[in-house]
Amino acid sequence: MEVTAQSVWDNCLDFIKDNIQPQAFKTWFEPIKAVKLSGSALSIQVPSKFFYEWLEEHYVKILKVALTKELGEDAKLVYVIKMENTYGNRQPFTEKIPSSNRTAVKSQDVDVPFDNKSPELKNPFIIPGIRNVKIESQLNPSYNFENFLEGDSNRLARNAGIAVANKPGGTSFNPLLIFGGVGLGKTHLAHAIGVDIKDKYPEKTVLYISAEKFTQQYIDSVKKNNRNDFIHFYQIIDVLIIDDVQFLSGKTGTQDVFFHIFNHLHQNGKQVVLTSDKAPVDMQDIEQRLLSRFKWGLSAELQTPDFETRVSILKNKLYRDGVEMPEEIVEYVAKHIKTNVRELEGAIISLIAQSSFNKKEITINLAKDIVEKFVKNTKREVSIDYIQKVVSDYFQMDVSTLQSKTRKRHIVQARQLAMFFAKKYTKASLASIGSQIGQRDHATVLHACKTVDNLSSTDKQFRKYVEDLSKKLSL
Repeated sequence: MEVTAQSVWDNCLDFIKDNIQPQAFKTWFEPIKAVKLSGSALSIQVPSKFFYEWLEEHYVKILKVALTKELGEDAKLVYVIKMENTYGNRQPFTEKIPSSNRTAVKSQDVDVPFDNKSPELKNPFIIPGIRNVKIESQLNPSYNFENFLEGDSNRLARNAGIAVANKPGGTSFNPLLIFGGVGLGKTHLAHAIGVDIKDKYPEKTVLYISAEKFTQQYIDSVKKNNRNDFIHFYQIIDVLIIDDVQFLSGKTGTQDVFFHIFNHLHQNGKQVVLTSDKAPVDMQDIEQRLLSRFKWGLSAELQTPDFETRVSILKNKLYRDGVEMPEEIVEYVAKHIKTNVRELEGAIISLIAQSSFNKKEITINLAKDIVEKFVKNTKREVSIDYIQKVVSDYFQMDVSTLQSKTRKRHIVQARQLAMFFAKKYTKASLASIGSQIGQRDHATVLHACKTVDNLSSTDKQFRKYVEDLSKKLSL
C-alpha cells in the first residue's frame, strides 16, 4: 500500500484520538488537513496562526510520538497556515518560525522540529487581564449569589443561574438569556454565575465580556486580517458570558461571527450566558437564525422587585457595610424608590454618606431629603403602573376600566396607548406589558403599538392624545 500524506496523517489521528479527550480531538484535530509528504516531513494545513500556536503549546508531545511512530526518529512536521480573508475566499498565508526565538518572518511554511521548546502562546487580542495561555475571566468576585437576594421578581432567573453554575453546559438552560430593565441585576447575576463556576470548576476557562467589547475585537481582527484567530480564541472558552447582547443589533458581520462561535460552543457542550435589556421576541435587527438559537435554552426575565424584596436588599446592603439604620427609614426608602436596585442602593449609600460626613443623625426628614434629591437627579424609568395611571387620569377613567375586557372604542384606544407608551418608556418585554395591562398576550401589545402608529398619522385628534401623553410622561 502506497504511503501518502493522508495515510500517514490518518494513522497519526487514530493514535491521537485514543489518547486525548473527544472534545479536544474534535476542536483541534478534525479541522487539520494533510497536504504533502516529503521524505520524513509531513505538511499539514491549519486554519490560523493561533490554531498552530495552540497545537504547539498543548499537543506537541503527542504529535511527536504519533509522527515518530509513522516516519521514524527524523520525522518533521511542517504547518501550512491558510487563513480566510475578510471577503470569505481562501488565501494562503504562511510564516516561518525560526527555531532560535520563533519570531515570525515571511516565508512559505512553518517548519517545526520536535526537539525545540514550544513557543509561548500569544493571545491575539487586547483584552485587559488576559496574558499568554492563562485567560483571566474578567469577573467581579463581589457580584455573587450571596448578595443577589431572591424574590418573586427574580426567582426563575436566579435559580436557573444556580443550576447552570452547578452543571455548566449540562442543563437545558443553554444558552441562558437573562433580560430585564436597567439596574435590575442582569450584570450582577451574569458575574455570579461565572464566579460560582470558577469556584466549583477551577480548570474551566470562563470569560465575561460586553457585546460592545466583543464587537470592537471583531472589527480589529478584520482590520488585521486575523478573523480566524478571533474565532479560534473564542472556541476554546468553556463558559462564555456576553453582557448586553442587544448591542449586536444591526451589526451583521459581528452577528455572523458570533453565530459560528455560538454553534461551536453549543455543539461541544460549552455554556453560553447572555444578558439583554429585551426579550428575544422584542429584539430589532438581530438575524432570525441567531434569535432562534437564543430561544434554544431559557429566557428568564428580571422584573422590578416588590416592596418586601426591596427591604431585604437594603437590609442586606446595610449588614454587609456594617451600618445600622432604623426600620422605618429603610421602609421609607424602599417604598419611594421602586424602579431599580441600582437606584435603591445608591440612595442608601447617599444617606450613609450624608450621615457620616456631615455628622447628621439618620432621621426620616434626612431620608426624605435624600430620596427626593436622588429621584429628581436620577433619570427616572417610568413604570407600567405609572403609565396606566397617567393614561387613565387623562381619559378620566379608573385603571380597572382601562384593564377591563370591554370593547368600547375609547377604552380600547386608552388601553392601546398605555401599551404603546409602556413599550416606548420601559424595558419590559411585550409579554410582560400585556400581562400587566389586563392580562393580554404579546401579540395584542404588538397590534396596539401598530394601531397607535397608524392612527397618529391619520387621525388629528388621536395624534393630540399621543402628544399630550408624551409630555405628561416625559416630565
